Amino acid sequence: MPDETSDTPETMPIEDYLAQGGMLTSPDNVPPRYRGELLRLMASFVDSELAGSAGFADVINEAPGIKERIAAARIVLEKADHAGRVLEIMGSFGADTARYAVHHPWSARLPRDADIAAERRGGDMRLSVLHYPLEGWIDAVAMNALMGRAVVIQLGELARVSYQPLAEVFRAILPREAHHAGLGLEGLKRIAGTEEGRRAAREAIAYWRPRVASSFGLAGSARYEKLARLGLRHTPNEALLAEWQAAVDAELAALTLN
Repeated sequence: MPDETSDTPETMPIEDYLAQGGMLTSPDNVPPRYRGELLRLMASFVDSELAGSAGFADVINEAPGIKERIAAARIVLEKADHAGRVLEIMGSFGADTARYAVHHPWSARLPRDADIAAERRGGDMRLSVLHYPLEGWIDAVAMNALMGRAVVIQLGELARVSYQPLAEVFRAILPREAHHAGLGLEGLKRIAGTEEGRRAAREAIAYWRPRVASSFGLAGSARYEKLARLGLRHTPNEALLAEWQAAVDAELAALTLN
């Protein structure tokens, strides 16, 4: 990809350069409007990973066996690590990384029947789905399977962002998040081995599926258009949602959980 210091024509607007695949590589070369959107994107990812890690930590001891506890603990550890990797980049822009981990009560959740759609809550930038509480092991596994597939699709999009250091981190994180999604499916497969398990799994899936779907944002989003002009997005929300829906339909059908 071209470097902003050598290949950007002086007469080319920065948005045109970024929309055409140009990359920025240093905080020193980032224009103010781009900086703000980039920091918002990173904050959403960090907050979501910290909230996801904290929420899953609460159900480790509800896992039915040693293998499941190890898998859950690995997800908790790696999500916190992913947050730390992106937070390090935020630090290069002046973010106060020392206080970030305790900036919000990451394990706090809203009532189970709350309806916030895709709404953000105050200064907490986590995805809305991560404001809902997990209720037991089967519920946690179902949520992890559905959200895990969503994260893989969303990270595939973020791995193409026009800020090169961040794109590289997202590309490194992606295989581990794909493994988390795989662990969720493995867990669902074991749960679906009994009629009682299938019934509980279907109930959990029915609860989580619309909430995970909301994490993709609105169709026809004006915000998407703004981010696309900065090279921070490339695929519309509705296309990513459709990809997720197709993947989830296929995965659940294979487990007779549709």
